[in-house]
Amino acid sequence: MTDLQKRLQEKAAAYEAYTIACRRKIHGIAEVSNEEVRTSAFVEEELKGMGLPTHRPAPYTVIGVLDTGRPGKKIALRADLDALAVPENPNNLAGPRVCMSETPDKTCHACGHDAHSAMLLTAAKILTEEKEHLNGTIFFCFEQGEETGRRIGANGVLGFLKEQGGVDTVWAIHVYNNLESGKLCVEPEPRMAGAAGVETTIYGKSGHGSRPDLAVNPVFCAAAILPNLTTVFANRLNVEETVTQGITSIEGGGGSANIIPEKAEIRGSFRFFNVEEGQKAVDLYKEVCADTAKMMGCRVEHHEKTRILVGPCINDKECSRIAKAAIGAVTPEGTLSEAPKWYASESYGVYLATYPGILCHLGIRNEAYGSGAEHHNTYFDVDEGVLSLGVLATAAYAAAFCGEEEA
Repeated sequence: MTDLQKRLQEKAAAYEAYTIACRRKIHGIAEVSNEEVRTSAFVEEELKGMGLPTHRPAPYTVIGVLDTGRPGKKIALRADLDALAVPENPNNLAGPRVCMSETPDKTCHACGHDAHSAMLLTAAKILTEEKEHLNGTIFFCFEQGEETGRRIGANGVLGFLKEQGGVDTVWAIHVYNNLESGKLCVEPEPRMAGAAGVETTIYGKSGHGSRPDLAVNPVFCAAAILPNLTTVFANRLNVEETVTQGITSIEGGGGSANIIPEKAEIRGSFRFFNVEEGQKAVDLYKEVCADTAKMMGCRVEHHEKTRILVGPCINDKECSRIAKAAIGAVTPEGTLSEAPKWYASESYGVYLATYPGILCHLGIRNEAYGSGAEHHNTYFDVDEGVLSLGVLATAAYAAAFCGEEEA
C-alpha cells in the first residue's frame, strides 16, 4: 500500500461523521426531480468551502472542479441529488429510522441519492486535501432530476464535460439493497438495465354503453393490445436477450358506467441489457398498437416517452480491472464481490455510453440495521455504516486513475 492509499484509508474513516451528517442533511431536505433548490445550494456551499470553483450546467446541477495544476488524466465522479414523491414510513425493516424527511407524507430519499451525494462530497473533500499528490483534473458532478428520465442534469453534465475536452473515465456509486452491507461490486459488463418508456393514447369514438355498435370502444382496443404484444414478444424477440414487459397502467373512461370513452391510455416500460433488442421491442410495440387499432377501428398516438430513454449501465473491462486493483489495495479481503444484474435503470447509462467507466454497487442489506427494503419503497433505508467504504472506493479509484505525483 502506498502512502497516498494509506492516507485515503485514514481520511475516509476520520470523515465518517461528516459523511453521515451530509447524508442526513440531504435526506431531510428531500426535493423531487428538477426542484432540488435547497439540495443543490447545500452541495455548492460545501464544494466552495473546500476551495473548489463550481459550475451549474443546468439549474440545479452542480459541478466542482479540482485542477491539480499538473497534466494528467481527467476523471468525472458523479452523484444524483433528487428524492422521490414517495411517503416515508417512520420505521425501516427493523424499527425507527435514524433520520426522516422534513415532508414524510410527500417526499423522501427512497432510492439512496442522499447517500450518493454525501459520499461524493466527502470524496471531494479528501481528494482536494490530497491535491499536491495527484495529477490531472477531477470533476465532482452532482446531477439533478435522475429519476425523471428527462436527462436535464445528465445532459448538462455531459455538455459541460465536452466543453472541457472530455474525460478519460467516469465513476458513480449506487447503493444496492440486494447486496450485503460492506460489499462492493465493480464487475465488468452490464450492471443495470436500459429503459424504454411506454405512453400511448388510443382514440376511438365515444357513445352510449347500450349501443357499442354506434361507438368505437378504445378500452377494448387497449385491452387487446396486451395479449397481442405478449405473443409477439415471445415469438419475435431474441430468447437469449432479456426484455421485460412492464405495462403497468390502462386507463379509459372513469366516468359513468354507461358511457363509452373517446380515448384510453397505456403506460409502462421495457427493460433490457442489449440496446438493439430494446429498440426492437419499442418497434414491435408500435407495430402491434398500429395493427390492433386498425383492426378495431381506432387510431393510436405515441407520446414522446415511447422510446429508449436510457441505455444500460455497462462497466468497461479495463476500468473494472483498475477499480478492483485500487479498491482491493485499501479494503479488507472479501470486500469486492459479484452481484446480480439489476433490472432498474439509471441515467448514468448515458455517461457510460459516452466514456469508459464504472458503476459501483455498494451493498446496504443489513437485517439488524433494517436496511434492505426494495428501492422506491416506503420502508427503504440506507445502512450508514457502509458510507465511509463508498467514500474510500471513490477516492481510491480517482487516485489510481489520475496517478500519484512523481517524486
